[in-house]
Amino acid sequence: MVYAWSMSKPYVRPHLFDELWNALTGEPSLIQVVIGPRQVGKTTMALQILERWKGPKIYATADSPDTPNIEWISTHWERARRLSYSSSERSFLILDEVQKIPHWSELVKKLADQDRRQKTNLRVLVLSSSALLVQKGLIESLAGRFELHRHPHWQYKECHNYFNLSLEDYFLFGGYPGALSLRDDPVRWSRYIRDALIETVIGKDVLLMATVQKPALLRQVFGMACAHPAEIVSYTKMMGQLMDAGNTVTIANYLHLLSAAFFVNPLSKWSGSQLRRRGSIPKIVLRDNSLINSIVFPNLNKRDMDAVWRGRLVENCVGAALTPMLEQAGGELFYWRDRQDEVDYVIRYGQKLIGVEVKSGKASSDLSGLKIFKKRYPEAECVVISTNNKYKDFKQLSLEDFFNDPKKIV
Repeated sequence: MVYAWSMSKPYVRPHLFDELWNALTGEPSLIQVVIGPRQVGKTTMALQILERWKGPKIYATADSPDTPNIEWISTHWERARRLSYSSSERSFLILDEVQKIPHWSELVKKLADQDRRQKTNLRVLVLSSSALLVQKGLIESLAGRFELHRHPHWQYKECHNYFNLSLEDYFLFGGYPGALSLRDDPVRWSRYIRDALIETVIGKDVLLMATVQKPALLRQVFGMACAHPAEIVSYTKMMGQLMDAGNTVTIANYLHLLSAAFFVNPLSKWSGSQLRRRGSIPKIVLRDNSLINSIVFPNLNKRDMDAVWRGRLVENCVGAALTPMLEQAGGELFYWRDRQDEVDYVIRYGQKLIGVEVKSGKASSDLSGLKIFKKRYPEAECVVISTNNKYKDFKQLSLEDFFNDPKKIV
């Protein structure tokens, strides 16, 4: 059976589409795996590829109230094989949210190895919104058999080009494309983010990743993270703000689960020692500003947002842009602090060490932390992302230039 798909208004991310299409149609024949947050267009892009595909094709999703059993994978895989036997064209199989099926990766390995031996003319695409479950399966069972594609939240340039979103509005509304069409009604927009995204991920996806003994505490940890964007927050302070705090190990674990669901990136402190980094106090970066504002300012009343809060939003947004860029490029993101001296972000990219300071306010000019960081690490490059051009000692990027192309920082 050949499926035909029609989308009246598809969201197109050309650079990601082209990369995925070339991988699926070229050599070698690897399982293509796409991971990323919910509601950023992974399935839409898969259906666009399906529509363009000339040969037989099947799309199947495990994202249903009753998670299918493991035979679901075998059934659809075998159907795709039969289609390849009866056609001169290559067959195409998409398995969406397959990580929800226990032991999925072992079966996929078995089926893929059979296809390789039998030279089956079949290409497979796997989609997932859980980094933890998919990457665990890839590492444990599918080593050498897959290619990973990261599809993050929409970046500013994409939102500007497609939705005509200003940079100031990007700081408020973030990069979930399905929600941006509601931005003229902030209350409705906020409700959509909370109900259709946050609650679905926390109440459904995260609980599939691991056993969560205290779901209410998990929600509190997420709410606490939203209240402290781009802030360094000790686990002890977190416990003091939570009603049912448990212990620091539980809180750290819940932040890890929220990170695997593409909500939070808890940064470690940069030091010369890997061991010291692992045990450091985290700096909380939310992966999209919409998560913050829908919780903390659900009506988006700008009069309630002072300059300090806007500065936090801008700094968080910089971290949210650096996170996927470095994940894709193989770099790492940290922060640095020594007593009262602090640098907003530290990038380790290959042999490069880069200190990044974000200055979004007109009156903000203190770069003492960055200067001390440079003395401590003379090999480091230092960059100031700012709204003006008054910082003469270091490389500078305007906010607009950075968000149009975050790669400029490296």
